[in-house]
Amino acid sequence: MLRLLRPLLLLLLLPPPGSPEPPGLAQLSPGAPPQAPDLLYADGLRAYAAGAWAPAVALLREALRSQAALGRVRLDCGASCAAEPGAALPAVLLGAPEPDSGPGPTQGSWERQLLRAALRRADCLTQCAARRLGPGGAARLRVGSTLRDAFRRREPYNYLQRAYYQLKKLDLAAAAAHTFFVANPMHLQMREDMAKYRRMSGVQPQSFRDLETPPHWAAYDTGLELLERQEAGLALPRLEEALQGSLAQMESCRADCQGPEEQEGAEEEEDEAGSQGGLYEAIARHWIQVLQCRQRCVGETATRPGRSFPVPDFLPSQLRRLHEAHAQVGNLSQAIENVLSVLLFYPDDEAAKRALNQYQAQLGEPRPGLGPREDIQRFILRSLGEKRQLYYAMEHLGTSFKDPDPWTPAALIPEALREKLREDQEKRPWDHEPPKPKPLTYWKDVLLLEGVTLTQDSRQLNGSERAVLDGLLTPAECGVLLQLAKDAAGAGARSGYRGRRSPHTPHERFEGLTVLKAAQLARAGTVGSQGAKLLLEVSERVRTLTQAYFSPERPLHLSFTHLVCRSAIEGEQEQRMDLSHPVHADNCVLDPDTGECWREPPAYTYRDYSGLLYLNDDFQGGDLFFTEPNALTVTARVRPRCGRLVAFSSGGENPHGVWAVTRGRRCALALWHTWAPEHREQEWIEAKELLQESEEEEEEEEEMPSKDPSPEPPSRRHQRVQDKAGKAPRVREEL
Repeated sequence: MLRLLRPLLLLLLLPPPGSPEPPGLAQLSPGAPPQAPDLLYADGLRAYAAGAWAPAVALLREALRSQAALGRVRLDCGASCAAEPGAALPAVLLGAPEPDSGPGPTQGSWERQLLRAALRRADCLTQCAARRLGPGGAARLRVGSTLRDAFRRREPYNYLQRAYYQLKKLDLAAAAAHTFFVANPMHLQMREDMAKYRRMSGVQPQSFRDLETPPHWAAYDTGLELLERQEAGLALPRLEEALQGSLAQMESCRADCQGPEEQEGAEEEEDEAGSQGGLYEAIARHWIQVLQCRQRCVGETATRPGRSFPVPDFLPSQLRRLHEAHAQVGNLSQAIENVLSVLLFYPDDEAAKRALNQYQAQLGEPRPGLGPREDIQRFILRSLGEKRQLYYAMEHLGTSFKDPDPWTPAALIPEALREKLREDQEKRPWDHEPPKPKPLTYWKDVLLLEGVTLTQDSRQLNGSERAVLDGLLTPAECGVLLQLAKDAAGAGARSGYRGRRSPHTPHERFEGLTVLKAAQLARAGTVGSQGAKLLLEVSERVRTLTQAYFSPERPLHLSFTHLVCRSAIEGEQEQRMDLSHPVHADNCVLDPDTGECWREPPAYTYRDYSGLLYLNDDFQGGDLFFTEPNALTVTARVRPRCGRLVAFSSGGENPHGVWAVTRGRRCALALWHTWAPEHREQEWIEAKELLQESEEEEEEEEEMPSKDPSPEPPSRRHQRVQDKAGKAPRVREEL
C-alpha cells in the first residue's frame, strides 16, 4: 500500500501547471525525513518507462534528495558522536600499532576501553540516525552498491532531462542534461542531446548549469581566473573558499566510508573465502577497508566530474597559490601561515623555503604563535596516522594499499616494503613518459614498408587489438584513388550497397566501389587502369601489414575490399542528429543493452580483423570513434588523413562508428580480413586476373597493329568478362 501511495503523495507536492520551477532540484518535501532512495529510484524508472513524465520527475527528484540527505545525516551524526564523552577511542590505538606487551592488566585494559568505546559510539550513531531518519534509522534506508554507482554516474539526470523535455520544461531539461554530461563527457547520446538543446530557441546559455558539482570546484576555477588577471585581492576569498570546500568535501567522503553499505563487497569476499579468522581478524579487515576508503577520498575530492585522474597535489597547490596571493596584497602573516603549511607536506621544498625567508624578512620582528594552519595540521596528522596503520597491515597482514599522496615521508613506509614499491614504479615507465611512435621494423625486425610508423597502440586507444599507423600512402597515391572513386561515381557505378543513396543516413550520399567493379570499369576504359591496379596493390599492402602486426603466426586473407566515399548533402545538415555510420561490430550483432555481441547471422562471423585506410581530410566531421559495449561511451577517436590506417580486431571488443559528415566528401578504403581460407575474397582474385589480361592484350595490340582502330564497345567487353569467368560479376551487400 505504501508503494502505491508514494507516487500519489509526490504528485501532490508538484507545483501546479504553469507555475515557475524552483532553480535546480529543490527539496520537494521540506522537513520530511528522507525515504528509501532505491525504492524511489525504481518507482521513478517504472513511471518513466510508462510515459508518466510528471510522476517520474517527482520520484527521481525525491530519490536524489533522499540520497543527499542520507549523506548529510552520516556526516552530522559521525561528527556529533565523535565528540560524545566516553565515545573516543583509546589514545594508544590512534597511533602506530605497537608490539604486544604480553598478557597482563595493560592488555585487558585497552581491550575493555576499545570495546566500551565502540559500543558507546554505535549506540550514539543508532540513536542519532533514528532521530534524523525515523524508526529503523540508517538500516531502513540502506543503499546497495549498484544504486550508489548509478548516483555517482549521475544517471537519474539522464532520465530527468528526457522527462522534463516531454513536459516542455526546456530550461530544466537542459540543466539536467548538462549535469549528466559534465560527469559523462564521452556519452554519445547525451552529446547529441546537448547539441539539440543548444539549437532550441527556448533554451538560454544560463540554462546549462551543473546541479551536482561540489562547490569547491567553482570557487577554485574562479580563483584561478582572477589570479591570471592579476587580481589577487579578489582571488583570495575564492581561493580560501576552495580550500575550505575541499576539506569539507573530504569530510563528507570520509563519512560515507563507514556506512554499513560500503562493506557489501567485503562481506561477499569474506563469504567466498570461508570466513576465516575470529573477532580481531574481522575487526581488522573491516577497519582496513574503512581506512583505504578514507585515503581514496583525497583523490576523489581532487578529481573533477567527468575526469579520470585527480589534479596533482591538489591541497599543496592551493596553499602555494594562497601564500603567493597573500604576499601580493601585503598579508604577510597569512602568507607565512600558508607557506608553512606547504612545508608540512614538503619539508625540503626550496621554493617554499625561499618564500618563507622573504616573508619573514619583510615582516621584521618574529611574531609568537605564527605557525602552519591548524586545519592543515589536523589533516596531515590524521592522514599520516591512517597511512601508518595501512602500511603496517600491508607488511604484516598481506593487504594492499595504493598511497594517493606523493608527499608521504619515506620514513613512514616500512623498510621491507620500500624496495617492492620502487620496483613496481620502475615496471611502469609509461606512467611518466608516453611511448613515441616507432617504425614498423621495431616490431618484427622485418622491413615491410618504408616510412610506416605506429602512431597509437591499443593502450593509447583505450582498448584491445587496435592500432593507428601512418604513412601507408603518399599524397600522390591518395590522389589517384580519389580520382578513381570520382570517375567511377561519375559513370554511375555503385557497387557493394545495391546503389542506394546511403545505407545509414538520408543526409549523406554514398558511393562504393569494389575491386572487381574497378577492374571491369578499367577494362571498359571508363576509369584509368592505374587507379584500379593501385587499389589492388594497396589492399594487399594493408593485408600484409595487418598480418604482421596482429597475426604474424597465422596467415590472414582478404575477405572484402571496398572503396567508400560519403558526401554531405547541402541543406540537410542544420538539424541533423544522426551518425554517418551507427555504432556496430564487424563480426557479431551488438546488443548495447546487455553489452553482448552475438557472433551469428546476419553478422559476417568469419571476419577477424578490420582496416580503414583514409584518403583525405578536407571535410568536416567523419571521425572514427570506438565505444564501450553499451555503444554510448566513447573510448577513443581518430581523425582521418591521407595514408592513415586504423586496424583492429573485428569482434565485440571493438564497437565503432563514424561521426556525421557535415561538409565535403570523405573517402576511405575499408578492408576486412579472415583466417578462414574458404572466405577469401574471390572477386579480388578475379580482378587481378582481369587486369593482368588487360595488360597482356595491350602488349599484343602494341605488337600487332589493328585493322580497325576503333575501340571495342564496352558492352561487348563486359560480355567477354562474364564469359571468361563463366558467371556474372557478383555485387554483394556489405552492412
